[in-house]
Amino acid sequence: MINIIWFLFIIIGIIVATVTGNIEAVTQAAIDNAELAVELAIGLVGVMALWLGIMKIAEEAGLVQLLGKALRPIMIRLFPEVPDDHPAMGAMIMNMAANVLGLGNAATPLGLKAMTELNKINEDKDTASNAMCTFLAINTSSVTLIPATVIAYRAAAGSANPTEIIGPVIIATLASTIAAIIAVKTLSKLPVFSSTNPMKKKNIVKTK
Repeated sequence: MINIIWFLFIIIGIIVATVTGNIEAVTQAAIDNAELAVELAIGLVGVMALWLGIMKIAEEAGLVQLLGKALRPIMIRLFPEVPDDHPAMGAMIMNMAANVLGLGNAATPLGLKAMTELNKINEDKDTASNAMCTFLAINTSSVTLIPATVIAYRAAAGSANPTEIIGPVIIATLASTIAAIIAVKTLSKLPVFSSTNPMKKKNIVKTK
């Protein structure tokens, strides 16, 4: 579908440029931005290598595991329907710890592993459980302490201080994560959504 949308954008742009007599400007803009894309990609290689190397050292030093231990008490409250010793809990904790450190490459396989494990305790395989929705919301809005990718983009674009984005990113991702948790917990309690909870259908959800 996305390929069709992009194809339509290109065709419509060419038609409009032809009708309005701006076809040369469109052609020149396409060439200029293609060159800029190559320059940006090459410029990112060094910066990304530096930050990913630093993060890899942090991962090997056990920083991810340390964050995982710190997150465990919070995770137990966010996912009451997932047993403490279930593999899904460990995968989710490691995924979130990797995201916090900006380790996107390390977080992706952990996220896929977490979803696979969560689906194993999901009684209705065709309907996402509350735990799966909660994890997806947190993963998407994840708190990030070191936005390595954004720093790399800023450095490649010639920013004088590419790391000044760290403070605003921490505040923004913290707010987005809080909003995501409030939204998913609130929506899960609405009758229209709670009626499709496969865990509730099978009386698996813990009751306090």
